[in-house]
Amino acid sequence: MKTKSLLLAALSFSAVTFAQKREIKSAEKTVESGSYAEAQTEINGLESMMGQMDEKEKEYYYFVKGRAYLGAEENKNADDLLKAMEAFSKVSEFNDGGKYGEEALTYKQTAMNAVISSAVDDQNAQKYDAAATKLYTLYTLTPKDTSYLYFAASNAVNGQNFDTALDYYGQLKDLGYTGIETKYTAKNKESGEVESFPSEQQRDLFVKSGTHEDPKTEVTESRSGEIAKNIALIYIQEGKNEEALDAIKDALAENPDDDALLRSAADVYLKMGMTDEYEATLNKVIAKDPNNPGLYFNLGVGAADSGNTEKALGYYKKALEIDPNYSGANLNIAALMLGQDKEIIEQMNSLGNTKADNKKYEELKDKRLQLYKDAVPYLEKATSGETPNIEAVRTLYNIHVQLGNDEEAKEYKTKLDAMQG
Repeated sequence: MKTKSLLLAALSFSAVTFAQKREIKSAEKTVESGSYAEAQTEINGLESMMGQMDEKEKEYYYFVKGRAYLGAEENKNADDLLKAMEAFSKVSEFNDGGKYGEEALTYKQTAMNAVISSAVDDQNAQKYDAAATKLYTLYTLTPKDTSYLYFAASNAVNGQNFDTALDYYGQLKDLGYTGIETKYTAKNKESGEVESFPSEQQRDLFVKSGTHEDPKTEVTESRSGEIAKNIALIYIQEGKNEEALDAIKDALAENPDDDALLRSAADVYLKMGMTDEYEATLNKVIAKDPNNPGLYFNLGVGAADSGNTEKALGYYKKALEIDPNYSGANLNIAALMLGQDKEIIEQMNSLGNTKADNKKYEELKDKRLQLYKDAVPYLEKATSGETPNIEAVRTLYNIHVQLGNDEEAKEYKTKLDAMQG
């Protein structure tokens, strides 16, 4: 009797197993017919039977579930695509993915590409929270691709979801993420397009075959400085200045010579009004790149923001020594000069009608006109490039009107009208 009972149990189990396979097969046929929503209902109905499935059946189950949620080629439902990715990821956990593992990886990549496209669409539409959620989920499903976590953090910042951004940045720091990549490229001779390759060896094979030329190897900049800066700026945004300083100090302690980090630290110091620290940090960057006019320009901006006009002028002029056509420096020098105009006008308006006052008035008037004349060369430099600064053009028009230079005023009025459409 006992032997008979065991036999009946075994037969019963076999019947259940057969029924499960039949149900999964039915869901697969529904997928192949294109009825994806119906297939999802069918496959989800089998979830309660998972405990009775063997390794092979579980592998089959997740493969079919992935296909049901992947849907047709035009499917853009990110929730379904992410469920498909999750299912395809589980295929290899059972039976070592022996039957469906390789095919599941291909389908998973298809779903991933569609989710990335959806996240990019969200980002372009300024739906930053949605983009961040999708990218973070991508990271959890493909944890080796830490760049998804980085881009999720960036979108959280853009969406002003600062707590989430701090969480993501914290995870990146714990992972030691830098974002540094080595890119291998070569130009396709037929199309003229520069193409990327997964390895130096593969790129070189294409070059040797004659289909590509101009091979290049580039190492991207570290993102650690940007991450440290964003963490600090979030703390500043939340009024946590001490935490902001600690974040920068910790980052600099680990990478004291990292240019990107030094620049980021300088930005934070400027944001916090720490002028001395800002200048000291930026001067470290200048020591490594002394012929960069933009660095002196930034020092000028910092000095101007702190109210030190003379120092700002010195830095702007240093930038112009390196590049006389540096638009920002020319424009800001002119702005500092013309900033004196308000004070002169106030003095003129405060004078009375005495002979001494009238004399003083004429002196101030001449000083004001000379101020305009001195600013003109800098403004002209700021308008000499391919994309002239519209404010510089407008200012030049007004100055020439004040100076009575009718031809010059007419010329800049024409330029201004054209720029304004």
